[in-house]
Amino acid sequence: MESEPDLKETGQRDSTKARKRYEGTSLNPEISALGSAKLPVSIAIITKDSDKKLRRCLASVSFAEEIVIVDSGSTDRTGEIAREFNARWFVEPWKGYGPQKNSAVQKCSHDWVLSIDSDECLTAEAVPKIAQILSENNPADAYMLRRKNHIHGKWIKVADWWPDYTTRLLRKGRGRFVRTIHEVWQCDSGRIERLDCAIEHYSHDSYSEMIGMLNNYSTLLAKQMHEEGKKAGPVDAILHSFWMFFRNYVLRLGFSAGFDGFMIALTKSLGTFLKYAKLYELSKFGAGKPMDG
Repeated sequence: MESEPDLKETGQRDSTKARKRYEGTSLNPEISALGSAKLPVSIAIITKDSDKKLRRCLASVSFAEEIVIVDSGSTDRTGEIAREFNARWFVEPWKGYGPQKNSAVQKCSHDWVLSIDSDECLTAEAVPKIAQILSENNPADAYMLRRKNHIHGKWIKVADWWPDYTTRLLRKGRGRFVRTIHEVWQCDSGRIERLDCAIEHYSHDSYSEMIGMLNNYSTLLAKQMHEEGKKAGPVDAILHSFWMFFRNYVLRLGFSAGFDGFMIALTKSLGTFLKYAKLYELSKFGAGKPMDG
């Protein structure tokens, strides 16, 4: 159900105030340079109890003519923050990451859509590059951006946390998100190019958060792999988890990031082990057996 009239009643004035409150600082120079002008692009975001990080996200994309948010039942101040930025607001049951993002994209009015997560924010350098794409007759149907993943206030430039390319700028109607978790954008026939800019990603504030996500995510991933007809045994869980640690800590220089790098490699390894162990459980005992998560 859309609550658009309530969320627009504060108007552009509140949106401007909210932008200026972004982390207590002035607006990014590239956004300030636009003034009252807006770029003809839609922003698509999915949320659930996202009030801790949503304001920073919305401030970074306030140059867009339209912001669409599909929420799955927040009980915090997420809706109030959306109101500050004049966002179009929809509430729908949770369908999985891919289907939920598809729903947000479908509700957008513009041909070009920037799909961004509530714990991400667009860097200032990306704004003029997006503006250039919008003004050109570009053959690409989607663009991948690098992600700067952070923990403890630090950008981690090693392991699988960088450059972490992900498709974010896309043409509506030229593809869709697939998978219910670790979703990816799949073009119908056009090509995906890389854009030389980045988004900031603040998914984890602590080791506790990193560890806490492992059980639920590994369950979802195991179920997804099982539905795709994949199988695994105990040896798969051991070998895949060992390789994940070795790749992130040694080959991709995770050791150079100190203990943060070690924890990234360790949690990725443990998540991989749990995913394949649960897939083995499903393969051996079937989907009727309950799994934690």
